[in-house]
Order: sequence, then structure tokens, then C-alpha cells
Amino acid sequence: MEISGKSKPQPVNVKVVKPIEATPESFKEYGQVIEASPDGEEFGPKDAQLNLTLGIPRFYIMKLEKRSLKFPAITHHANVTQCLGSIGGGVCQNAGHFYVPPAVDKVQVFRISGSKFIKLNVGTWHAGPLFKPQTMDFYNLELSNTNVVDHTTHSFKQQDGIVFVIDD
Repeated sequence: MEISGKSKPQPVNVKVVKPIEATPESFKEYGQVIEASPDGEEFGPKDAQLNLTLGIPRFYIMKLEKRSLKFPAITHHANVTQCLGSIGGGVCQNAGHFYVPPAVDKVQVFRISGSKFIKLNVGTWHAGPLFKPQTMDFYNLELSNTNVVDHTTHSFKQQDGIVFVIDD
């Protein structure tokens, strides 16, 4: 018997996605992959092209725990670029798409491994970082209030009945 005002939980389907390695070429639609450059090299197109003009930049280390290789939702920031990288070069995963929430079959997952970080373009939808170890530290560059004033989430679980699982 159903209680008035309460709805039945919707069934959730699992969509398995295979990650591809984030390279400057594979990731260019979503942002940049920044790798080590020689000391003294001048600023150029291989450097992170940032947009942090609408506030105070915040560069900090995040300690994340229990971020398994699955996600029910994605987020985007409409007014700022964001940079993320693992400390120590551990392998992490990030899902990406640009500005409009992607269709379920258009979600792309990237493996970010080694000494590099990603710069997400303004409006890039993302989930993560996601990883296998129990805990990992990441550096993050965004605005000091990004997650308060510029944070939009799309729930695949609620809207589409889908949870993504990364097969890595």
C-alpha cells in the first residue's frame, strides 16, 4: 500500500563506462592537460589558460576519502575555470562534458595519471576526482566562492535513473 504524498523509489540502472587517458588531444574539448615544462620556459599555449577574473582565486589541497569509481551526478561552474591534479601523480578519473548537461550516451570519462593536471574550461561538466585508494590529496585552483555562487548539479540518478560506474 502506498502512503499518500510519498512516491516509490525509481529503479536505477548502471551504465558502465571505460575511461580514456587524458591527453592534450583527447581532452581539448573540455579544457587542457598540463604537463611539466622546462624551468624558464615562457608562458604559452601549453600553460593553463585561466579565467579567474570574477573573484579571489583559491589554491588549496583537498583531502578526499572514499571516492569510488562511480557517480550519480555531475557539476559545472559557469563563470570560472578550474584546475585539479593529484599530489604525487596518483591515478584518478574525471568525467567531462561541456556547458549543456550531456546525454547519458555522451558522457566521457578520463584517466588522469602521472605528473599532470587538468584545467576545466568554463562550463565543463565534471564528476570527481574519483579513485581506487581509500584517500588521496589533490590540489585545486578555483575561486574562493565557486562552490557557493557558481555550482550547478545535474543528477543522472534522479533525471535519468542512471548511475555511472567506471570500468578501470
